[in-house]
Amino acid sequence: MPVPATSASVARNLLRDDVYGRLRDAIVDGTFEPGEKLRDLELATWLGVSRTPVREALLRLQQAGLVVARPGRSTEVAGLDARAVRDAQSVVAAMHQVAVREAVGRLTAADLTQMRDANARFADALSRGEVDAALAADDEFHHVPVRAAANRAVMTVLEQFTPTLRRVERLRFGSLAGRGSVSLHEQMVQHCERGDAEAAASVSHQTWCALEPLLDALETDSPATPNHRPGS
Repeated sequence: MPVPATSASVARNLLRDDVYGRLRDAIVDGTFEPGEKLRDLELATWLGVSRTPVREALLRLQQAGLVVARPGRSTEVAGLDARAVRDAQSVVAAMHQVAVREAVGRLTAADLTQMRDANARFADALSRGEVDAALAADDEFHHVPVRAAANRAVMTVLEQFTPTLRRVERLRFGSLAGRGSVSLHEQMVQHCERGDAEAAASVSHQTWCALEPLLDALETDSPATPNHRPGS
């Protein structure tokens, strides 16, 4: 019997995605700080994998704007480039608007309950100052309509550009400013429940535009250079 050709491929894909996800999360949560050098051998040892999936992950992270590669020299964690963050925000807001518009009418009662439960956990995490928990709950909330829309193009774009925004949202969710999203989330669920796709999509767009004050401050306080480190 011939060896199945798909098993190893699936395993490799899962490994690549896992390595990428762990490195992405380490950059977003600040484990790896802006300007920090990322050496593939050290990362491979830390993750317990070979250097190949690490190199592939670093390439994806570069495409997402989270790392900067200097050929023949080093790969570093990218700083918060105000222009890049604003560009990502525009794209992410538009993609979520599309997803919500397409999802309304497909969302089940269980989906709406999941969104409300996620928003309750989001509000609780904000009140406790638990930024990681708030981000996780917010991710779950927005993922429900994205999953229901099942638009693969939207999913691909969001996977690439959302992490850039999450770095800034950590600042917002660590302050009182983040609590405004709780109300917007509830409004969105209500519109979805009533089947008003345009109203729900509009509120979804508003939630991602709530980052505007932080982006304005970022543009004012820091030069738009890929490796600027706030406070440096």
